[in-house]
Amino acid sequence: MEIAAIELENVSRVFRDFWLRPTVKAVDGLSLSVRKGEVFGLLGPNGSGKSTTIRMILGLLRPTSGDIRLFGMKPQSVEARAKIGYLPELSRLHSCLTPRETLAYYAGLCNLPRREAKRRIAELVEMNGLGYAADRPVGSFSKGMARRVSLASALIGKPELLVLDEPTSGLDPVSTNEVKTLVKELSSGGMTILMTSHLLADAQDVCTRIAILDRGKALAVKPVAEIGGSLNDYFLSKVGDGDSFKIAPFLK
Repeated sequence: MEIAAIELENVSRVFRDFWLRPTVKAVDGLSLSVRKGEVFGLLGPNGSGKSTTIRMILGLLRPTSGDIRLFGMKPQSVEARAKIGYLPELSRLHSCLTPRETLAYYAGLCNLPRREAKRRIAELVEMNGLGYAADRPVGSFSKGMARRVSLASALIGKPELLVLDEPTSGLDPVSTNEVKTLVKELSSGGMTILMTSHLLADAQDVCTRIAILDRGKALAVKPVAEIGGSLNDYFLSKVGDGDSFKIAPFLK
């Protein structure tokens, strides 16, 4: 049996206050399996547990209970981390550096040999459409252009697993389509991709399966092909006076 790229087994994460009293159960008994080579969407409204789940998968947080494996390894292991590329929702680039210099910096962090780094940088500049601006400081870039640089940086080490946190957040339709096209190209090359979003339309365009989260629990895990009917960007809506959400009828 092939080892999954990501495996979560009954994972929970409780945040505590200064006196170690539990305050928030951000993730509650979550179990997921992401196969190698698939594009998996983690969807839900703000506060549903997406970011906490991503941080645990990246090894930045430890689960309070349960188990997480990346390619059969602990997320905190050096071997597992070497297989991951990560694009955060808010990227912080050095404004005085050009895209080539930015990529060279990350290539150094990945310990790429100089010749390989030079070839990889040229490849990513071309792949992300940065050729005409590769020697301009990124501080002068639009948000869409800066997003391309950040995505190229996440790919510098040729990761087997690419984690994208709200990859189209704040982008115009043209930039959004460019990101989606690149995700499809990477997936066709065999890369495993996990992306978070609160927009169903984005997930439907690129994902093979999605998990819908609400208050840290998986309400549904479905192949995208099973989702029909009229699509709305915001597919979860509040019900009652509490904090619970319901799935739109076409997801049922």
